[in-house]
Amino acid sequence: MAKGHQIEQIVVSDDKYGLPYSKGLMASKIMATGLDPTRAYQVATLIEDHLKANNKLLVNVQELRELACNLLRSQVGEEYAERYARWHALARLDKPMVILIGGTTGVGKSTIATEIAHRLGIRHIVSTDSIREVMRTIFSKELMPTLYESSFNAWQMLRPPLSPKSDSVIVGFEEQVKVVVVGIRSIIERAVKEGVSMIIEGVHIVPGFLNLEGLDDNAFVIELIINVEDEKRHRSHFYVRELKTGGFRPFDRYRANFENIRKIGEYIEGLTRRKNIPMISSDGLDITINQVLEEILNQVFKSEKAVKSDARENI
Repeated sequence: MAKGHQIEQIVVSDDKYGLPYSKGLMASKIMATGLDPTRAYQVATLIEDHLKANNKLLVNVQELRELACNLLRSQVGEEYAERYARWHALARLDKPMVILIGGTTGVGKSTIATEIAHRLGIRHIVSTDSIREVMRTIFSKELMPTLYESSFNAWQMLRPPLSPKSDSVIVGFEEQVKVVVVGIRSIIERAVKEGVSMIIEGVHIVPGFLNLEGLDDNAFVIELIINVEDEKRHRSHFYVRELKTGGFRPFDRYRANFENIRKIGEYIEGLTRRKNIPMISSDGLDITINQVLEEILNQVFKSEKAVKSDARENI
């Protein structure tokens, strides 16, 4: 091929290696700011065009980040440039993130977890329902009966007698959560030990039940709850879920148990307020994702500042 027809390739280098510039990879990093995929890819393309126009075919990582910040500032706004800078500061921290996303059935936890993982480059997502399934292979139905029903039907496996003042739906849910959180704690400990960032999502992430003591020293553990205040909107989530799963998670089953699902949601939300855990309303996916990302950023940087402050005091 003639030299004039060679494709110009931009190489991004760090101290040791050089890799070709990728618009897709850059766009995914920009998406962590909350920018939608289409706009993020447009900015990534502008970065490439700027480098080629200035004959900058070799660029180091710091120069690329500064260029991305400047273009985000001029093309999208200061807010996104600020977030981009903060995310890269976050990437330089030497502790993994463990993000816990709770809330009652059908509020969108798994969808939110998947999107957050994609934007933050987190490869490990664990559902607490999968933990419950594993624990069912360890504990028999006779020993742990509430493991063998959905969270909103666990009350059916309770053994009498119950206090006359007890709400059987909540008691059954609590009994199931008490068992599942043992598995959740073990998974978090393993992730922290291996330095692996992870998202754990599910109805069993309930404020006050999961003992997080001693984990903050070696990881950023971020707990938050998702809720849907409007009943009609919440109910519609189950219809959408049925369509997306091809009927694997049928709408009728959740509709028949909707009252119990809402009751568990109100219970979780009450504990969330008492424990002062962040609660984010799932009113729309884009808005919710941005709020979750912002909450994660705020908690991590608040924790990092506290650690640095303690270190200065101990000098």
